[in-house]
Amino acid sequence: MAKYLTLSVSTGRSPRCIRTLAALLAMILWVAPLRAQTVDVAGTWDLSVTTDQGVTTPSVTFQQDGGTLSGSYSSATLGEARVQGSVAGTAVRWSFSANLQGQSIRVAYEGTVAGDGTMSGTIDIAAGMLEGTFTARRRGG
Repeated sequence: MAKYLTLSVSTGRSPRCIRTLAALLAMILWVAPLRAQTVDVAGTWDLSVTTDQGVTTPSVTFQQDGGTLSGSYSSATLGEARVQGSVAGTAVRWSFSANLQGQSIRVAYEGTVAGDGTMSGTIDIAAGMLEGTFTARRRGG
C-alpha cells in the first residue's frame, strides 16, 4: 500500500485515479486471454476460391487438436489431398501438396475466422505462381 501512496505522491495523481487505472488494467488482463482463445474450426468447410484463373469451389474437412489441424481437401481442380495446419486465436493456416500437370506443388491457405463463423483469406499456389483469395462457410452452419 505504501508503494501506491508513494506513486500517488510522486506522480501527482489522486488515489482515486490510481484505483481507476488499476481497475482498467485488471479488466484488460482479464479480457485479453478471452480474445486469445483458439476458435474451433473442426468440421467441413465449403470454400469459394478466386484467382486469375477463375472461381473454384473446393471443400476442406478439419480435425482439430488444440492448435493443430489435420484433415482432407477436395477440389475438382487440385484433386484430393491430406492437409496439415494450425489455428491460433482466429488465425487459420493449412497447406498440402497437390499434383498439377505431373508436378508436385505446395498449396497454402491463410485466413481468419470472423465473429459470424465465416472464414476468409488468401491462397498461395506453388510459391507465388498463382495467388488468390477465398471465403468459406462451415457446412451445416
